[in-house]
Amino acid sequence: MQTLERTTFIRAGLGEVFEFFSNPKNLAVITPPAMGFKIVDAPQRRLRAGDRIKYGIRVNGIPMTWVTLISEWEEGRRFVDLQEKGPYAYWHHTHSFQAKDGGVEMYDRVDYRLPLGLLGQIFGGWFVRRQLRGIFDFRGETILKTFGSAS
Repeated sequence: MQTLERTTFIRAGLGEVFEFFSNPKNLAVITPPAMGFKIVDAPQRRLRAGDRIKYGIRVNGIPMTWVTLISEWEEGRRFVDLQEKGPYAYWHHTHSFQAKDGGVEMYDRVDYRLPLGLLGQIFGGWFVRRQLRGIFDFRGETILKTFGSAS
């Protein structure tokens, strides 16, 4: 199992930040354009526990379908998306939000496992780790620009 953790401080109110992440359409905003992200099916309302989001992405130019389940939802505090179908053998992404003086501390933790077991880890682990860091770098920068928090 691999883990990626990221903390982002956003100069905005907790309600505004959580509302942004409650809208599945905003996934496209925070995903790098090179991934060719397109929502195929998602609720036409705010997310909640039990919702599924189906989207198309490109991984190294290869088109694929990714389906995530919102497995946990604590309004204004946190939610979890769990991959049901996609490029990983396992994907569990916890999004946490906490009001702090002057804004919101957003914490992401992704626990993931590559397909093909040890072979996948040996031959692709470093590459996937680098890609995920790049995706989350883009995401963090976009979030800060969206909320006017960029320095």
